[in-house]
Amino acid sequence: MRTIGRVLSVEIVKMSSRYLWLLILVSPAFAVLMGMSQSEEGPISWEFILSVMGAIHGMLFLPILSGLFTALLCRYEHHNGGWKQLLSLPVSRGSVYLSKFIVAAVLLAAVQLLFLLCFLGVGWWREAGGPPPWEMVLPRILGSWLATLPLAALQLAVSQAWSSFAAPLALNVTFTLPNMLVANSTTYGPYYPWVQPLIAMSPYGADGNFGALNLPLESLLVVVLGSFVLFFAAGLLSFHRKAV
Repeated sequence: MRTIGRVLSVEIVKMSSRYLWLLILVSPAFAVLMGMSQSEEGPISWEFILSVMGAIHGMLFLPILSGLFTALLCRYEHHNGGWKQLLSLPVSRGSVYLSKFIVAAVLLAAVQLLFLLCFLGVGWWREAGGPPPWEMVLPRILGSWLATLPLAALQLAVSQAWSSFAAPLALNVTFTLPNMLVANSTTYGPYYPWVQPLIAMSPYGADGNFGALNLPLESLLVVVLGSFVLFFAAGLLSFHRKAV
């Protein structure tokens, strides 16, 4: 645990750039714009606000940020022999890899926390009826974060393997853009990793409006957990075999 703690402290220092923290603001800011601009007939509901704000957040920004954070975490080591310097220290490769993943997960959690605060602010500003339905909101904030972790695991595996900073990002964006179409498919949506944050974020999933959003929560958990174990194990194995 001490080893992981030391490596974590190093990763946090490397990721303390103010530009990184500006990235955390991007998705909640766009979600606020969507939440303030959309309207529905009759009184505004919390469910409607979450569906509007969560659509762009879960469909586009969360998957892209998972790749961006992991690419930034590996960028320093890809320059000037950084991997050789880091792995020459008395730390295990497993500790290094796990530390990078933990930092990525924490950054994504910070995005989710800020999104939650923005959601509450938009709801109160637009006078949504009644108090926030916490039993609906919190599971979706947590669920969409959990659904992003397999993407972070996959992107970390790709980012540590490829020295190019742009290539993992391009790959991630390429697979993120079809989300709007895939979410409507009951055939591909349940198994497409990049659309899982959107499915988990939807407040109407239990009622089943369309496509993959009609899936039961248990099915989503199996897909998310299975893909996370697969991607993380594959990435860790690749990192252990990485030549420096």
